[in-house]
Amino acid sequence: MDATEPRPGTTLRLALALAAVVLVLDQASKWVILTQVMDPPRVIEVTGFFNLVLTYNTGVSFGLFGGAAAWKPWALGGLALAVSAGLLYWLARQPERLLGLAIGLIVGGALGNALDRAHQPGVVDFLDFHLAGWHWPAFNLADSSIFLGVAILVFDGLFGERVRSKNKANRKKPG
Repeated sequence: MDATEPRPGTTLRLALALAAVVLVLDQASKWVILTQVMDPPRVIEVTGFFNLVLTYNTGVSFGLFGGAAAWKPWALGGLALAVSAGLLYWLARQPERLLGLAIGLIVGGALGNALDRAHQPGVVDFLDFHLAGWHWPAFNLADSSIFLGVAILVFDGLFGERVRSKNKANRKKPG
């Protein structure tokens, strides 16, 4: 391992710290929406393309597999915990900071949504973007965090090795 690369444990600590920050911010934003902004629930037009709304997603992304089956919140929450544990286990052996950032975002978001499933009728979604009468499915900070984390993983998978090789070559050049 290059002396400039962090040790794998450092990357795991970064991911856990970021996951904790995302979890706290996600739950705080949902608390504000539920107790301060959407009491009573309504549509708040913020701009011509963005509203605040209150929805409970009982399914997965985009409301897929929604419904009121009693087992569903526990199964989906358990799946989120299992995926988070698997990602953290994998990350514990990785030295790359970018992967720690990505996994931290994903785990924090997954835990935020899993926590909603445990004590709400569904995942609390409230950000509603729309254009010409077409509405993107409402989402929240946890969803945004998961999306960003996955985008970073995809970027790293496509270009990460090339960038790391170029950086190593530049560090070896005298000058």
